[in-house]
Amino acid sequence: MSDDHSLPSPRPGSYAVVTGASSGIGQAIALELGRRGHDLILVARTVAPMSFIAEQLPERDVKIRSVDLADAAARGEFLSELRKITVHMIVNSAGIATFGKFHQLPYDFERSQFELNATALFELTAAVLPGMVERREGGIVNVGSVAGNMVIPNNATYVGTKAMVNLYTESLHYELLGTGVKCTLLAPGPVREARKEEEKRTGIDRVTPNFIWTTYEDCAVDTLNALAANKVRVVPGPLSKLMNIFGLYVPHRLSAPLMGKLYGKMAAEVAEQQAQKSAQSRHNGSEGISS
Repeated sequence: MSDDHSLPSPRPGSYAVVTGASSGIGQAIALELGRRGHDLILVARTVAPMSFIAEQLPERDVKIRSVDLADAAARGEFLSELRKITVHMIVNSAGIATFGKFHQLPYDFERSQFELNATALFELTAAVLPGMVERREGGIVNVGSVAGNMVIPNNATYVGTKAMVNLYTESLHYELLGTGVKCTLLAPGPVREARKEEEKRTGIDRVTPNFIWTTYEDCAVDTLNALAANKVRVVPGPLSKLMNIFGLYVPHRLSAPLMGKLYGKMAAEVAEQQAQKSAQSRHNGSEGISS
């Protein structure tokens, strides 16, 4: 089955699992899978956006699971559930990123980032893969990043986890040839909404022409088409493709200082935004007390 150009077949009682389904790439892929006839198990911490997906797919069986995949205990309960049901496809999209010098960032949050980006993806894949191989049909999409090709100071934990995801997934792809199970790495660069409000635009948004970006919706279609063709890696959008080439072929000794400077600016921007939110929160709190 691995040499045809179709996704694993949807059927009653069998599910496509999508993590990180409350926003971004995960949400877009979940909607696209539902439109293609797949029943879904959606996983994220926030329920409301997943309920929105279910409302858009009234003919599909959509199960919603509020799980913090960075938490080992919560993740363990969900893994136990997965092992008892039929999963014909999994999209491991859940992930977070931080910016700044590793030794200056809160360790607990960095550890949670590692658990979510790397450990959870590893364990979820391991939970569903034996059943797929036994049935000789299945599909795995793991969301890595073109950043996983690079050395990026001020983004060390994210880059390290995505490097693991990239190589792990591509290695699995070749292991699974001939088993009927397809495995594709989604390695995006910057992806965003088709329309982004001005107040939410970052420095990168402002200096990058709109035509270079890819949208979440286009990314979802490209990804599922790549999985159907059992491509080892899909890199959607012009900017992502440029970053992919840059990361693979430019020596790290040349690229690292440039990327470190860029991500240092991003870290400063994120810190400023957080400080503004904290100040606004304190201001609102004081207003509440005085009233």
